[in-house]
Amino acid sequence: MSVQIGNIDLGEFPLLLAPMEDVSDPPFRYVCKQHGADMMYTEFISSEGLIRDAAKSLKKLDIFEYERPIGIQIFGSDIEHMREASEISTKANPDLIDINYGCPVKNVACRGAGASLLQDIDKMVAMTKAVVEATHLPVTVKTRLGWDDNTKNVEEVAMRLQDVGIKALTIHGRTRAQMYKGQADWTLIRNIKKNPLIKIPIFGNGDIDSPEKAAAWRLEYGVDGMMIGRAAIGYPWIFREIKHYFETGEHLAKPTFAERIDACRTHLIKSIEWKGPKTGVFEMRRHYTNYFKGTPDFKEYRTRLVTAGTFEELQEILHELEHNPRFYDSVSTVAI
Repeated sequence: MSVQIGNIDLGEFPLLLAPMEDVSDPPFRYVCKQHGADMMYTEFISSEGLIRDAAKSLKKLDIFEYERPIGIQIFGSDIEHMREASEISTKANPDLIDINYGCPVKNVACRGAGASLLQDIDKMVAMTKAVVEATHLPVTVKTRLGWDDNTKNVEEVAMRLQDVGIKALTIHGRTRAQMYKGQADWTLIRNIKKNPLIKIPIFGNGDIDSPEKAAAWRLEYGVDGMMIGRAAIGYPWIFREIKHYFETGEHLAKPTFAERIDACRTHLIKSIEWKGPKTGVFEMRRHYTNYFKGTPDFKEYRTRLVTAGTFEELQEILHELEHNPRFYDSVSTVAI
């Protein structure tokens, strides 16, 4: 049976690309879509930035037809501003609006947004209701288990947000206090999914980093789909590998060194197309280490990649890599 979010058909068990600040921009989303992501989200966008026409926030509204289905994720601490941000985001014509109630970082959570709303469920419900009423699009939510181990209230959150009209819920299996440390606990996610009163799709998020784990947790926790974040950074092949394992029970061959170069080059080209040559080259630097993670004796090339100042220089380095036989010997053993 297909998973539905409003009128969006996501197939039997969708794999979602997580919204990640300074990562999930259109160039990154492009390579993930190429390799099997079923639905994606923008980086999270400040409601304050949108209503004040901040250039950085407005730029994040850029979406492209090849990305669909795609959601715009917004966050904020003021209910009226979130309502206005929902209206602005709707005009960008995404497939859905997602609300971030999970971001744990200090400058978000300590300003009353993101995971902070887990400390005030009444306000979270009122905010969600305002967003739902401000758009004709499906509204979804991403959140965490609770603020800390003493306040794991995500079951109440799921029930109450469903009541005000959200169409799906993604739960990261950590509390805000955990940040990204320790292991994700999907036990409460399973309890919510098994609750007969919960009718909306429930997606699990946190620590999915291999096909075996995805398959095991699919059976153990019974979620409708999975959201993958950090494991996709520099490794967009994670989506196709998980799908292949679901279908066959066998591992898909790891990407060849040539495939790594090709994905890196594609990401670079898309980065320059969207951001311009100067910013596109500069912001791509954060990705090279991840694309070539585990490659033996790569330090010299990594240094050259992160210090190159032009697209032409980078093309020359990537061309060198393509024709350097020593990087092809054991590439099949390179791990995520």
